[in-house]
Amino acid sequence: MPKINQMHTTVVLAMSADGKIANSHRSPARFGSALDQAHLETQIAHADGVLFGAGTLRAYGTTKIVKQPDLLDRRAALGKPPQPVQIVASGRGDLNPNFRFFSQPVPRWLITATDPDIALPFEKIILAPQIDSQINSQIDFQINSQINSPINSPVDSQATMGAIDWLQAFEKLATLGIKKLVVSGGGALVAALIALDLVDELWLTVCPVIFGGRDAPTPVAGLGLPAQRQLQLLTAEVVEAEVFLHYRFLPQISLEDIRQISGLSS
Repeated sequence: MPKINQMHTTVVLAMSADGKIANSHRSPARFGSALDQAHLETQIAHADGVLFGAGTLRAYGTTKIVKQPDLLDRRAALGKPPQPVQIVASGRGDLNPNFRFFSQPVPRWLITATDPDIALPFEKIILAPQIDSQINSQIDFQINSQINSPINSPVDSQATMGAIDWLQAFEKLATLGIKKLVVSGGGALVAALIALDLVDELWLTVCPVIFGGRDAPTPVAGLGLPAQRQLQLLTAEVVEAEVFLHYRFLPQISLEDIRQISGLSS
C-alpha cells in the first residue's frame, strides 16, 4: 500500500523483557533508564510533532519535552521552535483541563472525532470523524475486544481510536507542516496506525524487568492485525542492561498489488 502523504512516522516505545509497556494495573511506565529517557528525548527533538493517545496522557499527566541544550540548539539551527507540537488523540476529547500537560511550555493540538464538551487549551483541534465504518471495522473490533474486560473498561478512551479517520487525520497533519512524527503510545493508537500502514519505523527499548499478566498492555494492542507486518532490523545496540532495537517497516504488498506485478489483473 503506498503512503498517502510525505510524513515520516516513527513509533518509540520502551517495553519489559516479556513484551509489556506497563504492568497489569497500567501504572505509569517508569522502568526505562536515564539512557532510555535520553534516547526518547533525542527522537522527540528530531520530530515536528509527537502523537500519543489520551490514555497515555491520563497515565502521566505530562508529556516529554526537549531540555538538553545541544538538542535545543540543533532545533534552533534548523529553524524549528524549541518544542515539537504535542498532539493528543482522543475519540471524544474528554480530557481533564487540570493536567499539568496544559501548563507545559509546548504547542498543543488535539485529534478527535467530535468537538470536546469543554474548552481545552489546544492551539488546533483537528476533527477527523470516521464516516465509513467499514474502513476501521477491524481496528474497532480489535481494540473493543481487548478492553471488554472489567480491568480495562474504565482505563481510557483509546477504545475509541477507531472513531478517528486516521487517513484523514494524517493528511491534515501533513498539510499543517508535520513532516516527521513520533508516536509514543499507547498500544491501541499504535495498532490503529500500523493496521492502516501509517508507520515507517519502530524503536523498541527492551528493559531488564518482567511484569507478566495477560492484562498488561503490549506495544501493539488488540486481537491482532489483519495481516502480519514484516520488519527490517536496522540496528541493535546493547547499552548497559538495555537493548535498543531499530526497525523499518517493509512495504505492505496487497493481493491486488501482487496480481498487478504478475500481470494477472483484469
